[in-house]
Amino acid sequence: MKKLVLVLFAILLGFGSQAQEVLDGMFIKETAPTRRVIPYTHIREADVMYYKRIWRVIDLREKINHTLYYPIQPIKEIGYERISLFDLLRRSIEEGTVTAYKEESDGGQFKTPLTKAEAMNSLSKEITQMTIDPATGLEVETSYNEEITADKVSEYWIKEDWVFDRERSVMEARIIGLMPIVSVLNTETNQTNKYGLFWIYFPEARYVFANHEVYNPSNDGSRLTFEDLFRKRIFSSYVMRETNVYDNRILDDYRKNGIDRLLEARKIEQEIILFEHDLWQY
Repeated sequence: MKKLVLVLFAILLGFGSQAQEVLDGMFIKETAPTRRVIPYTHIREADVMYYKRIWRVIDLREKINHTLYYPIQPIKEIGYERISLFDLLRRSIEEGTVTAYKEESDGGQFKTPLTKAEAMNSLSKEITQMTIDPATGLEVETSYNEEITADKVSEYWIKEDWVFDRERSVMEARIIGLMPIVSVLNTETNQTNKYGLFWIYFPEARYVFANHEVYNPSNDGSRLTFEDLFRKRIFSSYVMRETNVYDNRILDDYRKNGIDRLLEARKIEQEIILFEHDLWQY
């Protein structure tokens, strides 16, 4: 009997000596984002009174877009892990919940899906440089693979459709595709080159975006999801391409730079706004 008491006392002493987990904060976060995706309203072709396709650039250097860029490394916070949009896309491709499509010159038609291995291989780039061989003193060409991380992503291109539905009498914009753009410094020319990694079909990615929180600069207690951010259009962007008679060329091909390019982008947006505005009689 004494041995049994000693064993029980030792067990209780062992449990008491273990470090207990403390609460990092003032409350326990129990509302995990397990939201259902809000379905799109069905639009009949007969009700489409106006249709326009445009491509936009989300520049991550703008302060309002920092919620998509940061954090560069995942951060553990109360009740969830805070990650950037690029890290979320990477994880989703690894898990197989999101399909990556080959980046083609036609602006993303989702014709060629990439396998998981092909998509992961595109997340690393071969770097070639000239180095001095210490044994011979001659220049030799060496190469190595550099992993593309969240800090290398400078922009996101989005493809979206603008439709005026006369059944509901609303002008609605829906994002169709999303592509991360990477900036890589060329050590030989000292210039930064940009290229697209792959296209993501946005309606498919909505199920992932709806269950991952994004930082809300106004209130930590009222976090948004990536789905909320895109659906409510809480980001800044500008038009870089539109459907037109000139092979849907991007605005860079018109040799417009600086303020002239932004004015041309504003003109395209204004045409869409004026179409809806002119339909109403005041």
